[in-house]
Parts: sequence; C-alpha cells; structure tokens
Amino acid sequence: MYASALISSSIPPLRSTDTVQKALERLSDFKLFHLPVIKDNLFIGLVAEEDLIEIRNPQLSLGDASVKLLNSFVYPDAHVYDVIRLFNQLNLSVVAVMDYNKNFLGMISIHSLIAYTSEIFAVKEAGGIIVLEISNRNNSLAHMAQIVEADNAQILSSYVQSFPDSTKLEVTLKINKTELSGIISSFERYDYQVKAVFNNKATDQGTEDRFNSFMNFLNV
Repeated sequence: MYASALISSSIPPLRSTDTVQKALERLSDFKLFHLPVIKDNLFIGLVAEEDLIEIRNPQLSLGDASVKLLNSFVYPDAHVYDVIRLFNQLNLSVVAVMDYNKNFLGMISIHSLIAYTSEIFAVKEAGGIIVLEISNRNNSLAHMAQIVEADNAQILSSYVQSFPDSTKLEVTLKINKTELSGIISSFERYDYQVKAVFNNKATDQGTEDRFNSFMNFLNV
C-alpha cells in the first residue's frame, strides 16, 4: 500500500491567505490538530493548532502571522509503514503528500490511517485472537500457519512486538474461528507459550461496537 492510496479527499488544505481564525475553525470541524498549508499549490508546511492559539490577532493571514510551519511530508510512493512511522515520531494528526516538485497532492489523516489499519488487522472480521510469547530464533510464521491450518482455520492477520533488552517476541494472531482449544493445544504441544486468548463472541461483538462508535466519532 502506497501513501497515495490513503489520501483523504474530503479535507481541504489551508492556504497562506487564509486567516488564523479560519484555520482554527477548520481544525475544529475535522477534529484535527494539524493541517497542511499551501501557496500556489506548493506545500509550504504543516501548521499546528497549539501554535495558532498563541497568535493574538486571529484575523491575520497565515502568511502574515509568521506562524511556525513543520516541514513534514511523504512522497506518494512511500510505503504505509513509513507513513505510520512519521505519524508516531512527530505525534501528527495529518501527514502531507507531495510530489517530487513540491506540488501538494493531498493529506493522510489519522482517521483514514485508523480505518486502513483496521482493515489490514482484520478488526471487523469474526474470530479469535491468540497471543504467543516466543524466542526470536523461533519466529516462523509458516510453522504457526501450519498449526492453525491443521485445525481447519486460517490466520487473518498477525503482528510481532519486540521488547528492549529481551530475546522474547510477542506474536498476536487473529484467527477466523472462535473455538480455539484445539489450536491452543497444538501450540502448547510444540512448546509455544500461549500468553493470552481472546475468543468470547460476546466480547468480540462489544469490541466491534466500540470500534464502530469510535470510527463514527472520527467521522470517517
């Protein structure tokens, strides 16, 4: 997945001629803390709500207010992992996308990023979750998939978490069934440490309802 596929078409950028007041209102309307500022369709930087609030005259244009702009962006062919890394490192609510000539192409909002990650991690898919603790030498997803598939199930998504100063990894598997006792027994038979299991249907439904409510709040 490239950055260009995550661009939010419904959120307009700010222009350098827009007033500080207009910028604050747009940030409030879209529940964001940052927005890109453009001039003649060229990206000139991200403006933060916390910096706009400090400006005493809200009728000043962004160009005249000498507001601090963050020169943070990605190119359209950037991988989604690089986009996520930038969001996390700079604590952003949007990331600008521009071409190699600095032309502004659009922005990726935290809302669209959350929607995308919910898809790749199969959040809305019915199923159970198994969390394994393994040695980093035994991180074979192929072997884990064989164990799951031997029980007529499939891995819908997976991710690995490492820990500082540790040789242990935590592997989370989303599986397309809620009856996991057979799979758990197989993992234990192969000396995998099962750290946690989530397979209650009522809990799954409640999690999905909370997720849907959260996405509605973000107006995705």
